[in-house]
Amino acid sequence: MTEVIYVSQETLDRMKQELNELKVNGRAEAARQIAEAREKGDLKENAEYDAAKEAQGLLEAKIAQMENNVAAARVIDTRNLDTSKVSVLSKVKITNMKTKKTVQYQLVSESEADLKLGKISVASPIGKGLLGKEKGEVVDVQAPAGIMSFRIEEITAD
Repeated sequence: MTEVIYVSQETLDRMKQELNELKVNGRAEAARQIAEAREKGDLKENAEYDAAKEAQGLLEAKIAQMENNVAAARVIDTRNLDTSKVSVLSKVKITNMKTKKTVQYQLVSESEADLKLGKISVASPIGKGLLGKEKGEVVDVQAPAGIMSFRIEEITAD
C-alpha cells in the first residue's frame, strides 16, 4: 500500500493536471509512435517498434505511479495548521547553532521538495528532525556532514 502523501490543494491540483496530460496526450503520442513504427515493416527486426513499445510501458508505469500518488494524497489546509509544533506544510525559521546562520524552510512531501524554493522534504534528515518540535527547541540532526544543531526560531502556517 502507498504511504499517505500530505499536500496542499495547489499541489494536488497540479498532480491531477499532470496525470490527465499524460493520460490524454502522452498515450496518444505513444500510440502514434507505435503505429508509425508498425508501418516500417517486419516487427521482429524493427528496433523502432521495440523502442516505442518500451516507451509506452514506461509511460503506463508513470501513469500508474501518479494515480497511486493522487489516491494517497491528503490535502492539508494551511489555515487550520497547528503552529505550536512543526508539522507537514509548516514554515520553520531555524538557526544553525554552529554558524549562527538563520534560514526558513517549508516542510513538504517528497514530491514537492525543492531546496531552491525553500521547500524540504519531511523525509529528509532535517525534516525528520524538526517534525513535532516546538519553538525554542534545539534539535540535533544527523546529516551527511555529521551532527548539526538547529534552534527553532519561528513556526508559521504561511
